[in-house]
Amino acid sequence: MMNRLSRIFRSFFGFFISIAEDPELILEQNIRDMNDQVPRMNESIAMVKANVTLLEKEESKYQAQLNDLGAKVKASIQAGRDDLAGQFAIQLEQLRGALARTQGQLTTARSAYDKALNVKKAFLREKERKTNEAMNAIRDYRRSKWQKQVADAMEQFEVAGISQTHDEMVRKIEETTAVNEARMEMAIGNVDQQRFQIEEDAEKLRAAELVKQFKAEMGLMTPSASTPAPEKTIGGREQDRTT
Repeated sequence: MMNRLSRIFRSFFGFFISIAEDPELILEQNIRDMNDQVPRMNESIAMVKANVTLLEKEESKYQAQLNDLGAKVKASIQAGRDDLAGQFAIQLEQLRGALARTQGQLTTARSAYDKALNVKKAFLREKERKTNEAMNAIRDYRRSKWQKQVADAMEQFEVAGISQTHDEMVRKIEETTAVNEARMEMAIGNVDQQRFQIEEDAEKLRAAELVKQFKAEMGLMTPSASTPAPEKTIGGREQDRTT
């Protein structure tokens, strides 16, 4: 019974966590976490390097002391002071042991430092790979969200009947336009175009006659010139016209 209740509670918690999880936010947080690890790693490597530096200084100090004690032993022997030479020799033996221990520690510290640098290089490569992978995934996720919004909008168009109404209204407008154009063509076809042309020609002839009358009154035309030659009338027949 307790196991079943535990599974129920865990399923509820897992459901709410899955709803609250945003892949984009989690990946961005992972990138920040990896960037935060770099300063801590640099600090650890600096401590290892400091240990190497201290051991190198200690080695140098022991080497200097060994050279000094060796010189003192030789000087005591030359001076016939074997007792002092024995004391310096004992110190020299102890110092050699300390130097050997320091050199062993230095070798270990240098190896640890080299390994730390290799670990940092591997971490930086992996960090760059994961960062690029996360950024690509974030871009794909944003693109998929935009595509989902477009798909939802298109589905809403279909569900709400917008597409059907739109097509129906466009078709009605096109039908109305076609009918009106046909009526316009029929109306223009019913107009007597020939009658309009005849009236226009008659208006031009009347205007010409009026101009001739004014010229005759002004003495600009002779009587013979005022009598025009026979010309084609509007009906297509020739007739004589006198002024």
